[in-house]
Amino acid sequence: MRQNPAETLRRVLPKVREILHVAGVEMQLTAAVSFLTILQEESVSIHTYAHSFLQVILLHLEHRDAGVSNAWLETLLSVIEELPKETLRHEILNPLVSKAQLSQTVQSRLVSCKILGKLTNKFDAHTIKREILPLVKSLCQDVEYEVRSCMCRQLENIAQGIGTELTKSMVLPELIELSRDEGSSVRLAAFETLVNLLDIFDTDDRSQTILPLVKSFCEKSFKADESILISLSFHLGKLCHGLYGIFTPDQHLRFLEFYKKLCTLGLQQENGHNENQILPQILEQEKKYISVRKNCAYNFPAMIVFVDPKNFHMELYSTFFCLCHDPEVPVRYTIAICFYEVSKLLNSGVYLIHKELITLLQDESLEVLDALIDHLPEILELMSTCGESSIQENKLSSLPDLIPALTAAEQRAAASLKWRTHEKLLQKYACLPQVISSDQIYYRFLQRMFTIMMTNNVLPVQKAASRTLCIFLRYNRKQEQRHEVIQKLIEQLGQGKSYWNRLRFLDTCEFIIEIFSKSFFCKYFFLPAIELTHDPVANVRMKLCYLLPKVKSTLKIPADKHLLQQLEMCVRKLLCQEKDKDVLAIVKRTVLELDRMEMSMDAEQLEKEKQQTDGRPMSEKIFEKKRRDTKTPTQSLPKNIPISAPGPSTATPSTSKEIKKSKLIRSQSFNNQAFHAKYSNLEKCASKSPTAGYTPSVSGLAKTSVLSLTDDSFRTRNSSSVPTSFSANTPLPSTSRGTGNSADLKSNGSKDTQPRKATLKSRKSNP
Repeated sequence: MRQNPAETLRRVLPKVREILHVAGVEMQLTAAVSFLTILQEESVSIHTYAHSFLQVILLHLEHRDAGVSNAWLETLLSVIEELPKETLRHEILNPLVSKAQLSQTVQSRLVSCKILGKLTNKFDAHTIKREILPLVKSLCQDVEYEVRSCMCRQLENIAQGIGTELTKSMVLPELIELSRDEGSSVRLAAFETLVNLLDIFDTDDRSQTILPLVKSFCEKSFKADESILISLSFHLGKLCHGLYGIFTPDQHLRFLEFYKKLCTLGLQQENGHNENQILPQILEQEKKYISVRKNCAYNFPAMIVFVDPKNFHMELYSTFFCLCHDPEVPVRYTIAICFYEVSKLLNSGVYLIHKELITLLQDESLEVLDALIDHLPEILELMSTCGESSIQENKLSSLPDLIPALTAAEQRAAASLKWRTHEKLLQKYACLPQVISSDQIYYRFLQRMFTIMMTNNVLPVQKAASRTLCIFLRYNRKQEQRHEVIQKLIEQLGQGKSYWNRLRFLDTCEFIIEIFSKSFFCKYFFLPAIELTHDPVANVRMKLCYLLPKVKSTLKIPADKHLLQQLEMCVRKLLCQEKDKDVLAIVKRTVLELDRMEMSMDAEQLEKEKQQTDGRPMSEKIFEKKRRDTKTPTQSLPKNIPISAPGPSTATPSTSKEIKKSKLIRSQSFNNQAFHAKYSNLEKCASKSPTAGYTPSVSGLAKTSVLSLTDDSFRTRNSSSVPTSFSANTPLPSTSRGTGNSADLKSNGSKDTQPRKATLKSRKSNP
């Protein structure tokens, strides 16, 4: 259908129709999914789809296998959303009149119920009232409880399609009758539908019609099947919201007591269970009781709203305590999920549940801990900021209980095989500087982060510990502690014996760049990081190459010129000395990225230098200008004189343009060489000289042109050590300031001379 829909419909689909008559379950299921996919991908127009596929779908709706029937029904319900009204009326609605009759099979009537629920969204209220509602009423009074229950569950969709008035006059009477049905599943369907439709009914309907039904349902629920209790406990929150303000004080109290009773269902039975029950029945009943208590935990925030947070301690605290200490993990897991919502609702009274927070942090089940720590930072923030002055004192006095609970929780997670929970917990610990003092963090948590970074075998866990440690360091204001941590990071990780530790040091450097200021990184971690260019392990050098653009982004010119020179030297050495082909390939890509980067300018420092320059006497400036204009060609300069390029803020316009042009040509030249076959010459550079020239970095590593190549390795560098591909194919243009001619260029046989001269001439354009 994707490649040739016309031929597929003409030649393939007829064969599919034939085989489906005798096909097994697997092929039927596959065909149903395939037909649905064709609809979703819009392989053909909806008109063509209805003409070619609709009848096949309708034909197999009543397949003897329930799974196959449901698969075709799901496809049909999706098709109904797309079909035009006329097609729906003729192909689906009209045949339903006969399909919904008592003479048809139960399966046929069940399918009709679901189709009717879907059709109500496609027709106007008048059509629904005249053609659909009579069928709905007939199915609601079907002799089979399965059909009545199925139709009852579709009344919600029908009510939304016909509006409030018709719902009150046509749907509500049917719901009331079904709520008194002899079948428990029918009563349950009616109750759940009423709860879902509470927003449609007005206050009078809720108080006079729905509330009595709910009251009767609750009273009879303990005598009926436990499955009704499961549904009732699950919908308690919606009931509280929908009937809020309608309860009398007595009804309010009775409903609250009913909820409390459900919260402890199955925990207070005398001698456990009825003596007449056999073991399978006991186990099944216990599962249902657990489900009820789990649903009560799910609805606990709604019950706080129901009683008013001010009355929490008197009305619901004991219930909350029971749910947090429930013997079953699913109940504690659910209340742990709701803990943050409960904390928000209590607001200034959040101190009341501090002990329960400690209890859940110390829970033996890691599932409970995992659910709780999703919102642990928000919970701790509420507990540390909310409350009145007297309450605040009580809260602070209980905080020491928090630290042992947090450390114990981390140790349990570390000892388990659930590393994702451990990782999440370490990530959430980043909030601790907002909650407890830096001394408490330093002595109770920080060393633990070091231990995890150096000993844990799970990489995501190590990275989480590294980032959290950086945040701890960021908020620690004691210089001695800070310096100790920095020294440990450099000595135990950056200079560690294990290459794995050195890799983690680079991860830590990345987090420090993200979290701290640029100057902080440059002061403490810049040089230890780029020192790893000499690392004997290729993976470490490779990871450093990936980090170099971020490292360069921390530099500011002109303050960090010396660090920029160190960075250039390291990149050159990597480029010329690297033996590992994978690392070398990454170095080449990294150089191109560095070449495109713009440097940060220290505006204040530049302004000071400008003022110093502007403060010189005019005669000195004129003399300097004449001296530059009569300067000898650059190739006659001694090689041991430091070479520096002035910043663009002090360059003349013509020279600035030439520098940019020179940079562009060099960048393009290097870009071509990096991926050209002739670039293989560069790989031979290592054997020629350890400090071979690296022209692209001169422009790329300092886009601001503030660059000082004063390293001794560049003063003595041999011109013959530069790869021929750097200048032979892409000669650099000379600047307007230069006085050298073609003869000057020929006087030196080195292929490095021309680009070096062009660079030097451009640099001399400014004092």
